[in-house]
Amino acid sequence: MKISRQFVAGVLVTGVITTMVSGLQAVEAKKEHPLKPVLRVVEKSLKTLESIPAYEATFTKNELVKNRMVSQRMKMKFRREPFSVYFYFLGDLEGREVIYVQGRNKGKLLAHETGIASFAGTLELAPNDTMAMSENRHPITEAGIEKFLLVLHKQWTQESKFGETEVKYYRDAKLDKMTCNVIEASHPRPRRQFAFHRTRLWIDKDTGIAVRVQQYGFPVRNGAKPPIIEDYVFTDIRTSVQISDRDFDPNNPRYNY
Repeated sequence: MKISRQFVAGVLVTGVITTMVSGLQAVEAKKEHPLKPVLRVVEKSLKTLESIPAYEATFTKNELVKNRMVSQRMKMKFRREPFSVYFYFLGDLEGREVIYVQGRNKGKLLAHETGIASFAGTLELAPNDTMAMSENRHPITEAGIEKFLLVLHKQWTQESKFGETEVKYYRDAKLDKMTCNVIEASHPRPRRQFAFHRTRLWIDKDTGIAVRVQQYGFPVRNGAKPPIIEDYVFTDIRTSVQISDRDFDPNNPRYNY
């Protein structure tokens, strides 16, 4: 059987093209969305938190609620099982206390104010009650480091399905007494799939615990600074603490219920 030169050349060219396409496909397969390694960092921090049954910390928040910036600072106690939170407010709201324990108190949070408002006594509110949400973007059922991380993980997982994402890493950023690694993910322009223009996650280098989450909105005009929408900070974190039911009991004599 006689094979023409043209046939041989065609086979060679086809083979080269096939090899090139396969090579390009392999390169594309190796590429991953810039948020994928970020999600792995979040998952690692979540894994670290799983080994911490309880902690105490100072929680500071600045968040936009109904076009009003709410700034608050409080001491907090947190327990994983059952999910339990105690807040003692500082500053202008010094003395306000809030308790929530999953599966107890009919699923309601227990709160009391100070000053004249204290005459109302202990308030029993559903976590999503209008009054409970009047100064919060998130319900108390999403309080604590782990819950904030889970919300962020869900956000970045959804965003990783789309392009237009830039990720930057900053090392040795100072926060209170901590040295942190900071991850910043941003999007150049508003899109329906992006709730925020820029997100920053701060992770304590010594413990691997996430200690700050910042969310910025899109600038209202070219050249304007992106507005802060959420800024949650956890400092003075103490994980070697003994926390019991008493810490989430309004009858605790150390509390003012």
